[in-house]
Amino acid sequence: MKQVHVLVPDGIDDPRRPSGGNVYDRRVCRGLTALGWSVHEHAVAGQWPRPDAAARLAVGAALARVPNGEVVLIDGLLASVLPEVLEPEAGRLRLVVLMHMPRDEAREVAALSAASAIVATSDWTRRWLLDHYALPKDRVYVVRPGVDLADLASGSVSGGRLLCVGAITPAKGPDLLLEALATVDDPAWRCVFIGSLNLDLEFVDELRRRAKDRRLADRVCFAGPLTGAELERAYAEADALVLASQFETYGMVVTEALARGLPVVATQVGGVPEAVGHAPDGSRPGLLVVPGDPHALAQALRQWLGDPVERARLRAAARSRRLTLSDWTQTSRELSAVLSEVAD
Repeated sequence: MKQVHVLVPDGIDDPRRPSGGNVYDRRVCRGLTALGWSVHEHAVAGQWPRPDAAARLAVGAALARVPNGEVVLIDGLLASVLPEVLEPEAGRLRLVVLMHMPRDEAREVAALSAASAIVATSDWTRRWLLDHYALPKDRVYVVRPGVDLADLASGSVSGGRLLCVGAITPAKGPDLLLEALATVDDPAWRCVFIGSLNLDLEFVDELRRRAKDRRLADRVCFAGPLTGAELERAYAEADALVLASQFETYGMVVTEALARGLPVVATQVGGVPEAVGHAPDGSRPGLLVVPGDPHALAQALRQWLGDPVERARLRAAARSRRLTLSDWTQTSRELSAVLSEVAD
């Protein structure tokens, strides 16, 4: 039986801190186990990606317990900031870094250079790593996130039930979305923001004040982080996903929406176009706009809300794209192939 040791941040299953990276880590650990791997998980406490001395020592101690020659899969949130811990182990262990989000730092270059392989979660991320860092091309792989196919969302006639999923932080652009929505006169829209509210308290307070000042408080809802049945219900009741992110390496919420036949209105950043993809007939199951421009986002929302023919076209494209999405079993198979190559 092949073995892999997996280092992940502590709190990977904390419902108060949901993230795409945590979901990816958890699903591939389960998937590798189902494929016959012996998975040894090491959850390391720390304020990642800003670890203190104790967190650094904990990662070093976890690696020291791994026998010589074993494969170690390390979440990039940990690996990217610990080159001094990884480099001494690079000759003894076969280190594989799972890169969810590049940090564009010199320390990250050193950490990745110590790895036997780097796994990017999108083609865009792989290109970014190769463009910015002097990494051998044959050591950087792509293993995209999977998604669970879900029941189709029924959708309303108006299309006005908008959903935004992501931590309420400036990087996710909820302030830009709020500014865009303030200029959309269509009376049908309501928007639910789902995501952690405690990562930037000042920003969240300012967002609530702005919603009140723009007389939007009764049309927007900051629901906090949702998981399980509550999150499923939110997707099922939505008409479209809106994503105003400034930076995304992939955007797992995009495929989560498409898995329910929901069209996507999103900024054209990073790996988002890759996640949105195309239906088999070549049509886009959503509208992509330039990032950082609330006017462009508002125009796309008016197009979605104001044109029933366009809504029908986008819904048909989303339902068609839904049937082409890869599942987590495929993701686990692809990661297994990378780990097997490193092990051999």
